[in-house]
Amino acid sequence: MNIDSSKVYTSSELSTINALDLAFVGDAVFTLFVRERLLSLHNTNVNMLTKLASKIVNAGNQYKLFREIEPTLTAEELEVAKRARNSNIHTKAKNYSITEYIYATAYEAVLGYLYLCNNTKRLNEILEKSMQTTK
Repeated sequence: MNIDSSKVYTSSELSTINALDLAFVGDAVFTLFVRERLLSLHNTNVNMLTKLASKIVNAGNQYKLFREIEPTLTAEELEVAKRARNSNIHTKAKNYSITEYIYATAYEAVLGYLYLCNNTKRLNEILEKSMQTTK
């Protein structure tokens, strides 16, 4: 799957966007990527696909994925992750710790950042690594 954004933002424009808004976009990017990948790998019904997707797209797994990719992040990506982790998060995912939720938000923010600045090569690199880690 190649994910490509139609509107390209500059780094300076993205630095003014709230990190939680980047995470909002990143959550959608990750969810779409996972669902499309599962659809291509499994010939099954929508209920089973939804259950499989929920095992991947959750705060606990995203926390693990972020920790896995964290050493490979660029300085810009780390800055986005740091902004997301330090955001004033008002909610928490049920069944997951606040630490897991914060790092999952950082993971999503990095994905949202890469999507919005149209860095599709890097975005797909991280998404592919995430799917390999999830297996």
